[in-house]
Amino acid sequence: MKEDTFRKLKILAESAKYDVSCSSSGTVRSNTKGGMGNTVGGVGICHSFAEDGRCTARLKVMLTNYCIYDCAYCINRRSNDLPRATLSVSELVELTMEFYKRNYIEGLFLSSGVVRNPDYTMERLVRVAKDLRTVHHFNGYIHLKSIPGASRELVNEAGLYADRMSVNIEIPNEASLKMLAPEKDHDSVYRPMKYIQQGALESAEERKKHRHALRFVPAGQSTQMIVGATGESDRDILSLSSALYGRPTMRSVYYSGYVAVNTYDKRLPMLKQPPLVRENRLYQADWLMRFYHFRVEEILDETHPDLDLEVDPKLSWALRHPEHFPVDVNRADYEQILRVPGIGVKSARLIVCARRFSRLTGYDLKKMGCVMKRAQYFITCGELDYKGVNELYPERVRSMLVQPKGTKKRDDGQLSLPFQDDDAIS
Repeated sequence: MKEDTFRKLKILAESAKYDVSCSSSGTVRSNTKGGMGNTVGGVGICHSFAEDGRCTARLKVMLTNYCIYDCAYCINRRSNDLPRATLSVSELVELTMEFYKRNYIEGLFLSSGVVRNPDYTMERLVRVAKDLRTVHHFNGYIHLKSIPGASRELVNEAGLYADRMSVNIEIPNEASLKMLAPEKDHDSVYRPMKYIQQGALESAEERKKHRHALRFVPAGQSTQMIVGATGESDRDILSLSSALYGRPTMRSVYYSGYVAVNTYDKRLPMLKQPPLVRENRLYQADWLMRFYHFRVEEILDETHPDLDLEVDPKLSWALRHPEHFPVDVNRADYEQILRVPGIGVKSARLIVCARRFSRLTGYDLKKMGCVMKRAQYFITCGELDYKGVNELYPERVRSMLVQPKGTKKRDDGQLSLPFQDDDAIS
């Protein structure tokens, strides 16, 4: 690698690290004759978990960190004095291919600052993906960030070469976005989202008629919101996420704890460290909506607009609604069992299947992965004689489950996402 190219790579990889939506694809792109690599569900290399549980490496880099916008929350804002660099299309294509041949990476995550105008920048991103697919016959994973405000033609072309595309909302509220980024608006974000959705749905219909029709972003799209830079409540954030998940192609909403990179800007809060615990709770609540059949109104309401930072959202809901407990795991339906703290999706499915053959006991539940330390207060089962949440009262159960002050806490700075462990929020 040339020294100048390596210098650019270091700068642009550093600039790209604040985008957390480096998501796994969940798609399959098989190798072809004369092609290189396939997609199965160092510097600038990020790691992400694929749908099958494998940890995969991606080249996470920006095409350029020059930008015409001056967003208060962004490290790459126009007014910041920091090292700038731009990779040419050919340089980035060559880097990706060389890294892939050496087995350093399994795919590319490509974003960019906006130079000249959105279409000019988007056109260069499309050229990178197109050259990789058509010239070098690269079949690895490609995630492209769509530029807000880009034209429909360019978004549609990008979708033919990318496995996943994303457009970052950044700030959940339009008024807050205008305050921190006056040159942006939500309409410029939602339009590309709509183009991606329409392209994916049209492609799905076409593939029903023609087996070999081109696929359009087969892994769907994602987005990202910054948490803590503005005053939106957790209820506001999750309400927006719920609406986004109502779109058929939205796969993941990412929550990024605000990092105070521009401390001189008085419009931003003075946080000593990113709100990682709040970020983690939002991921857990997001997981409840997507896989535990909770609605936003159940997790948060007008009297509880923000998530409890001491306990996970599922336990918080259970303590506020003791009337739903205890749940008899040998008789209750799947939906009821799924709402018991300490029981995750896999465990609930195992319970429903296993109880057809014998009456389940606490020992059986432990073998199935249930966290009995929490579940014991919310269930009845066989020989269990523990007092439940209604006998002990929610306040006492909470005090027993919350770690006492003065004991050693886990390192919340090393964030563990709930989707890496089925029972992380159970």
